[in-house]
Amino acid sequence: MQDKYNHLEVERAAQAGWTARDAYRVTEDAGRKKFYACSMLPYPSGKLHMGHVRNYTINDMLTRYLRMNGYNVLMPMGWDAFGLPAENAALKNKVPPAKWTYDNIAYMKQQMQAMGLAIDWSREVATCDPSYYKWNQWLFLKMLDKGIAYRRTQVVNWDPVDQTVLANEQVIDGKGWRTGAVVEKREIPGYYLKITDYAEELLDHVQQKLPGWPERVKLMQENWIGKSEGVRFAFPHAIRGDDGELIGDGRMYVFTTRADTIMGVTFCAVAPEHPLAAHAAKTNPELATFIEDCKKGGTTEAELALREKEGMDTGLVVQHPLSGEEVPLWVGNYVLMSYGDGAVMGVPGHDERDFEFAMKYRLPIMQVVHVDGERYDYKQWHEWYTDKVNGVTINSDIYSGFGYQEAVNAVAHALQQKGLGEKKTTWRLRDWGVSRQRYWGTPIPIIHCAEHGAVPVPEKDLPVVLPQDCVPDGSGNPLNKREDFLACACPVCGKPARRETDTMDTFVDSAWYYMRYCDPKNDQAMVAEGADYWMPMDQYIGGIEHAILHLLYARFWTKVMRDMGLVKVDEPFTKLLTQGMVLNEAFVRVDTGKHYYWAHDLDIVRDEHQKVVSATAKSDGQPVTYEGWTTMSKSKNNGVDPQDLIEKYGADTARLYTMFTAPPEATLEWNDDALEGSYRFLRRVWQFGVKLNVAGVVADKLAGNAYGKAAQALRREIHTVLRQVDYDYQRMQYNTVVSGAMKMLNALEDFKGAAEPGADAALREGFGILLRVLYPATPHITAELWRALGYTAQSGDLLDAPWPKLDESALVQDEIELVLQVNGKHRGSILVPAGADKAAIEKIAVASEAFTKFAAGAAPKKVIVVPGRLVNVVL
Repeated sequence: MQDKYNHLEVERAAQAGWTARDAYRVTEDAGRKKFYACSMLPYPSGKLHMGHVRNYTINDMLTRYLRMNGYNVLMPMGWDAFGLPAENAALKNKVPPAKWTYDNIAYMKQQMQAMGLAIDWSREVATCDPSYYKWNQWLFLKMLDKGIAYRRTQVVNWDPVDQTVLANEQVIDGKGWRTGAVVEKREIPGYYLKITDYAEELLDHVQQKLPGWPERVKLMQENWIGKSEGVRFAFPHAIRGDDGELIGDGRMYVFTTRADTIMGVTFCAVAPEHPLAAHAAKTNPELATFIEDCKKGGTTEAELALREKEGMDTGLVVQHPLSGEEVPLWVGNYVLMSYGDGAVMGVPGHDERDFEFAMKYRLPIMQVVHVDGERYDYKQWHEWYTDKVNGVTINSDIYSGFGYQEAVNAVAHALQQKGLGEKKTTWRLRDWGVSRQRYWGTPIPIIHCAEHGAVPVPEKDLPVVLPQDCVPDGSGNPLNKREDFLACACPVCGKPARRETDTMDTFVDSAWYYMRYCDPKNDQAMVAEGADYWMPMDQYIGGIEHAILHLLYARFWTKVMRDMGLVKVDEPFTKLLTQGMVLNEAFVRVDTGKHYYWAHDLDIVRDEHQKVVSATAKSDGQPVTYEGWTTMSKSKNNGVDPQDLIEKYGADTARLYTMFTAPPEATLEWNDDALEGSYRFLRRVWQFGVKLNVAGVVADKLAGNAYGKAAQALRREIHTVLRQVDYDYQRMQYNTVVSGAMKMLNALEDFKGAAEPGADAALREGFGILLRVLYPATPHITAELWRALGYTAQSGDLLDAPWPKLDESALVQDEIELVLQVNGKHRGSILVPAGADKAAIEKIAVASEAFTKFAAGAAPKKVIVVPGRLVNVVL
């Protein structure tokens, strides 16, 4: 055994041993308790980052702990390999996305193996592999057959220079990210999945079947699904189109959850794409320009929510459905055509968005809800304006004096009597558009025939294989130029036809990859017996940024597969852990643009609390602004390369640091000093192992079961910490697990009873427990120490060793220490038999040397005993 800890040699040897025996290959075993633990699969961007290290170490600790407790544990890994970043990289580097992707996969896999992760690589999948995406296509066709998938037009961002569709994130200030051309909105056909058919079940199961999910994630799911119970009704109008017919049959529909405020309507607003807006724009050039401006930029609800609210009066009016009064009609950039009917009623008195709009354009504001004790301010927004619990309607004609529900019922009844509306339940959730007008994705298995239209590819012809040698040049989808891909025969008539060039949204790839891990090599079925054994997943681990769409789509996909008889589960993930982000300090200088600096290129002044006071660049001595703690990223020059850490300190140090510094759910603020501290701790562990080895305290040298007092105390400390550590493992609080391991090492190092009976046995047992407790976090160093000290003779390799058993007898104390006070002041301590009664404790206290010294011959007047804590002798 080497005297000094050489992390490179230790980790290289451990990993070679695990690889040689294929240690982490897992098979289905009906006779064992199964546990499926999975981290969200990474995008192969080139290198791992510290967020990856943290995520996968959490998973690895769980896997190793459960394996030690007898579970059959599956921990797989794969690659979310399709998507836009690969196309962007290919465009920049002039290489096919396939080459860029596979090169990155190879490098990142090597990094994962260097981390010592207990991954079953026999189950590895890459979503860009035809053997994987064949099943995307297969299930898509099944959905198409059942009406779950369907085709309709969709609004997209179109770059007129590059002649290509842009993702929302590629539109910057209304212009294409690459060309700078003003982006247009175009309607083109695309495929959708009817996730709305599952809205009710998706919502109900959030509370019924996801008890192991964080509450905030469940709330995010509920809000995104967005069930709303309200009233859908029409504002009548007399606006006619060019054909002389009433537009929309003379009705403009809206939906509201606040029908109680209907008498407070002072305007209505429609989306820029609404037929009434288009009609008004025909005779109003200024309005037409405004509408075109509204169509620039992103199309999502989130983006529109951040945009400044803008509008323009159309000059048209609609009729209030109850009062009959004319209501001005505006176009609003915050109204989405894709939500509801593309129109809203404006009640600025009791809707914050409408209030902001009305204040900006000086529109009337009416109070129609009153809350006792509150005074309405027409110039400033107050939260109570939306109070529907305590509010009572006012200024509402015959509907005044009603509470919320009474008013809603009365208004809904009146509208129904007029044939203008009714109560209705609506959903925020919209069908999932899966068509992407990009190259690097799963080809949509459709053939376009001049005679038969869109025809599904026959199942026997799957997969439709994506050419892997295309190099995007920015001039649209390269598949449109690949005649060898495009040209085919119609499956119906056999005549020449063309393949669909749209590819699937990459959320399709990640919606079910965790099921494919269960049957990764099966070329006859999407999933089979493996999924029956492993699903549902017992623990899913990933970032909070995936809390909505990925998880929602995975839940939907699972329910579709269930309904098709492919799986037997309702929900895919039993428990969910959303790990915190890894943060680091960022420093920036803003001149012609933003320039970020590495901390090592700066002279940084800190105060006594280590907070940054100032920073100057070493290159020019000029000041640089401290931006604070932000997520590590290459663009901000504040990332830490895991490979550098592994080479300098070892994978075990990187793993230990990320687990010890913060609980898994909390953000981790990077600290180089704390990283060094983790490395020093592992060196101490190694040195203690060397000390035991030199002293001959090895696993095959037993010293019997007769323990002296110091040995008993050591065992009591070790087993007390073990009990807490086991509890912490079960609740996945790995930072306190590491703290427990540190307490154990302190107790071992502080042991002073080497000459006592049972000393060697106590040390050997304690260090063996420490190694097993620390093993899931730092598997390399602990495995080598386990081997070098001979523990393998009794329990085999540490990889196969069982979790240490708590010895309850070690927790039993023959004597307990009590604080001794004299007249309420601390004067020392006394040892008393564990079962001593009050009288015996009093006798020991007054006879103690500490009491005799401070009493100076005075007799005690009273002795107060606080069981298990202290004795106070009053003179």
